[in-house]
Amino acid sequence: MYAIIQDGGRQYKVEVGQVLDVDYRLSAEKSKDGAEFAPKEIRFDRVLAIRDGSTFLLGRPTIDSAYVVAEVQETLLGPKIYIQKFRRRKNYRRRKGHRQLYLRVRIKEINPGSALRERRQEAAVTQPESAPAETSNQPEQAEALAV
Repeated sequence: MYAIIQDGGRQYKVEVGQVLDVDYRLSAEKSKDGAEFAPKEIRFDRVLAIRDGSTFLLGRPTIDSAYVVAEVQETLLGPKIYIQKFRRRKNYRRRKGHRQLYLRVRIKEINPGSALRERRQEAAVTQPESAPAETSNQPEQAEALAV
């Protein structure tokens, strides 16, 4: 089973047990001294699609009852990026560095909610019975053209 989730303007294809880096976010909870910290678990509610075996469910734009749960493993820094400003003939040069914060998370659970169950029930109900083989009308058409 895999899911496609949206987080921070990007889309990720995730499976249970997969490790990925997402943008840093603070927890809604605060410590006793009022400091904010990273959450222990993250719940991704913007699930765009889910595939489980032969069943594929596509949201429009999201699947309402589906969600993905991930546990936070660590906070880490991304690569150093340098920003340079320069204006010719003005003795103006500025150089500044930046390192983006990320959370490394491990996908714990993909919950399709009731949407996947409903889809499987619809597929079972609308399963077509095997239709009898149609006979070819080509000889009749050829005779009609010959006359």
